[in-house]
Amino acid sequence: MNKKIPLAILLAATATAALAGPIEEQIRFRQSAYSFAAWNIQKIKAQVVDHPETYNKDSVAAAANAIAAVANSGLGALYGEGTDQGIGWKQTRLKPEFFQKKDEVTKVANTFNEAANELAKVAATGDVNLIKTQFGKVGESCKSCHDLIRIKE
Repeated sequence: MNKKIPLAILLAATATAALAGPIEEQIRFRQSAYSFAAWNIQKIKAQVVDHPETYNKDSVAAAANAIAAVANSGLGALYGEGTDQGIGWKQTRLKPEFFQKKDEVTKVANTFNEAANELAKVAATGDVNLIKTQFGKVGESCKSCHDLIRIKE
């Protein structure tokens, strides 16, 4: 029985690595996910911050749901060893220190997930002031992660 546990863990880890794919694919998928999230963030910003007169509840709610979907999609699987070097759609900007800061990274990732999920809930209410406040929290969580593990351009 004890011999089966390490084998099961090894098989699960191998399956996860196989699903994530080669380094270049991990980087490309990761970049795509964050670009998609950024596009939806811009939709909310345009309607809630920059031009509130254009606010559309359904559009903002859809964008918030898309951001939450990205946050909950398991992006951590796309940060395999070696993904701090290489090219996806463009050169990765992941700091090599990422792999030494797992606890901090987990904390900021969880903060992003919580903020994104709450934004989706708040966006469904249509309360623009609550959306704007929660949208700011999502932005703060993004900045925290960028400051911690992203090389500035």
